[in-house]
Amino acid sequence: MSEKQKLQVEAICNGSVIDHIPAGQGIKILKLFHLQDTNQRITVGLNLPSRALGSKDLIKVENTQLTEAQANQLALFAPHATVNIITDFKVVKKHNLQLPEQIAGVFACPNSNCISHREPVRSRFGVRSVDGEVRLKCHYCEKSFTKEIVGDSF
Repeated sequence: MSEKQKLQVEAICNGSVIDHIPAGQGIKILKLFHLQDTNQRITVGLNLPSRALGSKDLIKVENTQLTEAQANQLALFAPHATVNIITDFKVVKKHNLQLPEQIAGVFACPNSNCISHREPVRSRFGVRSVDGEVRLKCHYCEKSFTKEIVGDSF
């Protein structure tokens, strides 16, 4: 392998690789989904070269296998990302991301009058795409928000 073809990010033995994240979204995804709260080794690559995207972010979490439901939550911020499950340095499963119908316990409702701020309830949003824009509707106050507004409220 020539110097130009060397891997820029070390391979992992077991775990999950979230690849093809739009540049600038990697840290947000890491925080939103509390991936940094694990005691496992995490590798984050920011603004890596990508033929398809120009530049991309990448997250590798060792010894943690994301479920299909967890992977689909990523579709809110990285709809074309890929989630690969790794065992013994080999990809054993790929999650094809689909926008989930609901997302719970990830975001706080941006509506300060929402009952979810005063009661011990887990946040819950319905998810839909309107003219290509992702909208989230709070289960409790029934207000609708863009993913950017909800994502900034964590």
